[in-house]
Amino acid sequence: MPDVELLLPLGEALGVSVTELLSGQRMPREEPWKVDAVDRLVAGTVELSAQERKAREAARRRRSLAYLLCGAVGLGEVCLLVIWGAQWAELAENVLLVEGLSLLFGAWLCFFAPDTLPAYYDENRISFYGDGVFRMNLAGIRLNNSNWPHILRGMRLWLLGASVLFPAAWWAAEELFPARPLAVDLTLKLTAMVGLFLPAYFAGKRYE
Repeated sequence: MPDVELLLPLGEALGVSVTELLSGQRMPREEPWKVDAVDRLVAGTVELSAQERKAREAARRRRSLAYLLCGAVGLGEVCLLVIWGAQWAELAENVLLVEGLSLLFGAWLCFFAPDTLPAYYDENRISFYGDGVFRMNLAGIRLNNSNWPHILRGMRLWLLGASVLFPAAWWAAEELFPARPLAVDLTLKLTAMVGLFLPAYFAGKRYE
């Protein structure tokens, strides 16, 4: 199959319409106005598909840049915490754990998560999505192609935000409450990771 952007110039080079190129046969010319109408419709669809693909590629590049920038900022903050004198054991249990999970799941959402769901999601009530080791179950939310892009966007923003903000939040807690109980660190970690489902549920319900 040729690239969708090549269908129009390929048809012109071969002296056939896009409709004939896609069907693999010559179209009858008894009613040329019908053939022309179908060809315009197909050509318009091809051009629209090419534009949509370009828009998706541009959005993917922006997501990649945002991921790399947020990852660099988060890791830079970790380095500052080391210089500041934070203990490696505390960093590993708190900051590095959240940073690693945020960047891991953020990488899947930014680079590998599909932009659209299979058609059967629109035809059935399904709240679960799985892709390899990644699993997502939003009980009470019907996943479909209306809310899926918004769910992905909300989760990406949360995870990338967590990768940047959590080191600073942990440092602030360390400064304000140097003798704080373990419950404070646990609350920070749960907020950063479990809170991921808040934008997913909000977007899922709003655009369901």
